[in-house]
Amino acid sequence: MSTVSPSTDGSRSRPRALHRFRRRALAVLVGLAVPFTGMVGLAAPTQAAEAAADPSASYTRTQDWGSGFEGKWTVKNTGTAPLNGWTLEWDFPAGTKVTSAWDADVTNNGDHWTAKNKSWAGSLAPGASVSFGFNGTGPGTPSGCKLNGASCDGGSVPGDTPPTAPGTLTASDVTESSVKLSWKAATDDKGVKNYDVLRDGAKVAAVTATTWTDQGLTAGTDYSYSVQARDTADQTGPVSAPVKVTTRGEGPGPGPGPGEKINLGYFTEWGVYGRNYHVKNLVTSGSAEKITHINYSFGNVQGGKCTIGDSFAAYDKAYTAAESVDGVADTWDQPLRGNFNQLRKLKAKYPHIKVLWSFGGWTWSGGFTDAVKNPAAFAKSCHDLVEDPRWADVFDGIDLDWEYPNACGLSCDSSGPAALTDMVRAMRAQFGSDLVTAAITADASSGGKLDAADYAGAAQYFDWYNVMTYDFFGAWDKTGPTAPHSALTSYTGIPKADFTSAAAIAKLKAKGVPASKLLLGIGFYGRGWTGVTQDAPGGTATGPATGTYEAGIEDYKVLKNTCPATGTVGGTSYAKCGSDWWSYDTPATVKTKMTWAKDQGLGGAFFWEFSGDTANGELVSAIDSGLR
Repeated sequence: MSTVSPSTDGSRSRPRALHRFRRRALAVLVGLAVPFTGMVGLAAPTQAAEAAADPSASYTRTQDWGSGFEGKWTVKNTGTAPLNGWTLEWDFPAGTKVTSAWDADVTNNGDHWTAKNKSWAGSLAPGASVSFGFNGTGPGTPSGCKLNGASCDGGSVPGDTPPTAPGTLTASDVTESSVKLSWKAATDDKGVKNYDVLRDGAKVAAVTATTWTDQGLTAGTDYSYSVQARDTADQTGPVSAPVKVTTRGEGPGPGPGPGEKINLGYFTEWGVYGRNYHVKNLVTSGSAEKITHINYSFGNVQGGKCTIGDSFAAYDKAYTAAESVDGVADTWDQPLRGNFNQLRKLKAKYPHIKVLWSFGGWTWSGGFTDAVKNPAAFAKSCHDLVEDPRWADVFDGIDLDWEYPNACGLSCDSSGPAALTDMVRAMRAQFGSDLVTAAITADASSGGKLDAADYAGAAQYFDWYNVMTYDFFGAWDKTGPTAPHSALTSYTGIPKADFTSAAAIAKLKAKGVPASKLLLGIGFYGRGWTGVTQDAPGGTATGPATGTYEAGIEDYKVLKNTCPATGTVGGTSYAKCGSDWWSYDTPATVKTKMTWAKDQGLGGAFFWEFSGDTANGELVSAIDSGLR
């Protein structure tokens, strides 16, 4: 593979540094009861004098991600007169604090915290309520709550511990249209009122028993269930570990069946910013109908664990109705937004699509070195994150993009040839029958990266390898020679032997990796030089050609118009326009590669990445038709 660092927004694996922010819309729910007995009259003066505002406050810990949490306070006017302004006070134990807040002004004096209403949120009619939230650190819960100087009654949580998580959730008696769920009881200091049953993250039932049967399901369909307890103060406790169920009978199935090929695309988390590419674009381009899998990239690897990449883009960014896959806008208080919620909606619309969460990439692969020192702990952290109850139904497995085990990428690893196998063995133990895949090098040179790790031994635990058969050559060699970055086969004058797709696939097969576990990689972009006078490959250059996001790289959707292909070499296209020289794949060369992949018995193809394609998905369509 290349030794260049791919671009921030134009290449396959560097998440951009983002300015993260949070916007919260304030929702005020107003309910006004007007009594009447045949006629409406004015209240007597004594009645009006007795009317009074009677506020209460309650607290919930809405999210907990180990190193921090999200809390929410709700202030409600339970009286009969308007409430004009409120001040909430509480104490946190030492070590617990608020780090940021929204929809209220929050200050502190040591461990004593005070929240005052925003100017637009202080007036509450009888029955109305308003909420504000905050991010915090530490394990503690609020105590000593006061609202406008009085006790926070009305079912407030301070001093009342939320219920525990229900015990192990199991599924039984699975039919084509139903499943029986059972779990162990939760505990609470004042009693459990009921259990909320969640299907694919949405509440579908409230029951008092510890069993429940879900009916009216679709045959041959995947579902994810979890349960949480609710106490007599209406507090909810932690969500149970999810259980996945596939109903009996014919249905969408887990993915390609016998004889079918995989067509997988990478969706970049940061593409929603500068590139303005969103999950809905998969629908409008027609690509969603033609792909089988999506790799969502990238989660980070740090501190020996799988971690979130960009939380705002992943699960907090709000989408309007026009931007959303299903035409329904996000609300300020829904539990999941961002790309994850849009992917959930995409899967509901196209149930054949499976989504994997990809971790690492060029920039974040350095974390694998520490992580594989304890493969079991690393695998558990990844499983816990991928299967987080907030989005467990979104993902069907994990992709591990380690660039590169026991070799050098942006950083160098010396974990040894067995590290990859040790890691995936632990992953398979955690993820069970869920998908576990990897993006791997295509460096087939003698003593190259494919010889540095035990790819054959690890293959028995992986579902497939995404072989990165692109970026063989590029303008990191500023003076050239010019060469196609994704040649299928060798050709006379190639700068380095065995830097081709065919050589990489042949080497992996020779090592004992089954052909059906190999996917051929396609780049939806070109690499180019400037200062070139020679049309054919092998010319000299003065540096990288200008690109939209990074010098030396450009999307196919741009190049097809600005620098149309003028020739082919090694099964891929090249173009010379002015003094610029580019190499990239076109629909025609993609189809040639797909024919070759089928002849080799490969499991299919994958590509980096969706936003490089045209608005009508030309390259995705070429892969789809070529694999049929």
